[in-house]
Amino acid sequence: MKQIRLSIPQRYLKSTLLLLCLIGSVLAHCPSGLAQNEDTTSQAVNTLKAPEKVTVHNVFIIGNEKTRKNIILREMDVAPGVEYDWEEFLAMVKTDQQRIYNLQLFTSVEITPLFVEDEEVELLVSVKERWYVIPSIIFDLADRNFSEWWINQNRDLSRVNYGLKLNHNNVGGRNEKLRVMGQLGFTQAFDLVYSIPYIDKDQEHGLALRINYNTNKTIAVKSAYNKQVFYTNEEEDILRKNLGATVQYTYRGNFYNFNYLTLGYSNTKIHEDVLTQNPNYFLNDSTRQKYFYASYNFKHDRRDNIAYATQGELINVGVTRYGLFTNDDVNETEIALIANKYFRFSDKTHLVTGISASSYLSSSQPYTLVRGIGYSPDFIRGYEINVIEGQQTIIHKNSFRYKLLDVAYDISKLIPIEEFSTFPIRAYLSANFDHGYVNDRNHIPENAALTNTYLYGYGLGLDLVTFYDQVFRFEYSINSQQVGSFFINIKAPL
Repeated sequence: MKQIRLSIPQRYLKSTLLLLCLIGSVLAHCPSGLAQNEDTTSQAVNTLKAPEKVTVHNVFIIGNEKTRKNIILREMDVAPGVEYDWEEFLAMVKTDQQRIYNLQLFTSVEITPLFVEDEEVELLVSVKERWYVIPSIIFDLADRNFSEWWINQNRDLSRVNYGLKLNHNNVGGRNEKLRVMGQLGFTQAFDLVYSIPYIDKDQEHGLALRINYNTNKTIAVKSAYNKQVFYTNEEEDILRKNLGATVQYTYRGNFYNFNYLTLGYSNTKIHEDVLTQNPNYFLNDSTRQKYFYASYNFKHDRRDNIAYATQGELINVGVTRYGLFTNDDVNETEIALIANKYFRFSDKTHLVTGISASSYLSSSQPYTLVRGIGYSPDFIRGYEINVIEGQQTIIHKNSFRYKLLDVAYDISKLIPIEEFSTFPIRAYLSANFDHGYVNDRNHIPENAALTNTYLYGYGLGLDLVTFYDQVFRFEYSINSQQVGSFFINIKAPL
């Protein structure tokens, strides 16, 4: 029998043995915390003398059963065949690890260098995938926030939305998103969204489509005394129907810069009774409003964690034109800015500061385009139950946070599904101060108490960051009128 002899170069033999050993170690041990918060690169070489330079030969990826390799490699700046200074290499690996985690496809990400020679390494990227197909029952509030429902709406359970939703967050393993939602309750709605981040081989151009339809029997028709005024007619007729559709093109030229061009269409029909409550709801006597719109947004995003950042920066600048054709019912232009900076002083402390601003060019807008403090993303803590409406808004938000807790529990015996086997909890104590201003050119008398005046709010809070980066905030805030209240919010403030 003829024998076949395999000849393997010495350096690749070392690499293969190291890789097999490390894979065995990963499979044999369960991580005790979220890997993206650990300096795994330093741990891997803490017993070795650090070289001055290092060259990467190969990148190996394990754990990506669904996600395609190119989606992960797209987030990596470290490339094979390139020589790096050692300190530069460590910083790049840490940043690559954060970017891969920010795909929100994995519960943990570790990048570990494997030395095959004194100045030669191969990288092992170990990921733990999330559960991507998530059918869920909708049961949430129709109001702007929990405090609005609890205080202003007297905990009215008729203002609850319920239904079914299906999210697929990684269609085809290419980080495509698909959402189908059918909803009843306060707002009856259907929503279909599909997005693909890259439609080209260079992974720079993306596309997203959305179509939605909703109806309401109760709607906000105006504001008075800086609170929304809701209306339902005696027959409980449907007061508003809206059909919307958008197509969005995305260009990502580098790791941190995103360009979005959106084209959309909106068609809204209201009941004639709405005009008896607010004749200027559409700024005319019509019960129908139709228009096309286009927007351009530039986003620069270098946050370490997009769900709850502790380091980095975010800049978002956009301009939207409502009404593209002469027969459109809206003729308006809006400019918006978000600029946030995150300063980490130590593992336990960091400062978050951010400015948001928006401006309409004309003095009056239809109520369907109302803006101001109280409407996302513009708010001042202490004014959660208020809406301060106007044409120009500027807000400066600040939080100093101290990390009280950072643990992860192994619940695999309780939930024997790998994607849900770890339950992380991070808790932060926050000291907050927000301030801002809304310019109302119309000087509506019943809203004059809070418009065209300097506003501020301050207080303390407890932020919880938990499973799949869900954020819950419990805050006590005092506003400019020296009124203090306890508020519950979801999502990070900035």
